[in-house]
Amino acid sequence: MAAVQQLHGGFFVRLNLSLHRMNRKERNYTALAAIFMLLAVGLGALGAHALENVLSPERLDSFTTGVRYQAWHALGLLLVQLLPSVVLSGKTKVTVSRLFAAGIICFSFSIYLLSLRDVFDIGAAAAFLGPVTPIGGLLLMAGWAVTAVGVLLPKKSYPA
Repeated sequence: MAAVQQLHGGFFVRLNLSLHRMNRKERNYTALAAIFMLLAVGLGALGAHALENVLSPERLDSFTTGVRYQAWHALGLLLVQLLPSVVLSGKTKVTVSRLFAAGIICFSFSIYLLSLRDVFDIGAAAAFLGPVTPIGGLLLMAGWAVTAVGVLLPKKSYPA
């Protein structure tokens, strides 16, 4: 059995990773992370092949940025689900997962729509998306901040 020893509060805590069981929320967020990665790969391929002659270099660069941030934060969402509760509490995992999911949707998907506004002929209707992108970026940053604080805060109890 795979076991990891981690120094926490001066004591070594044995984490048996092979016995870590995912609850329903962790499984759902893991599936969501996989869906976000699936979309990132597909959209990345779309940008690299189908859109290179359709979008201006600036818009293609923006589109690629959206894909890159979606992929990185989908991996972050997956990583959070794999952390044992002695590292990050279940409540904090849910908070971080919601922040990452909302951040990906607001940040990356608004960039996709802004980049493709002429293709979809939504130029004027896309005006509301301008402020959505930085809000999404703040949500992603908040997810990382909550993760850092959650990992550093002492936990109530430790397994024997």
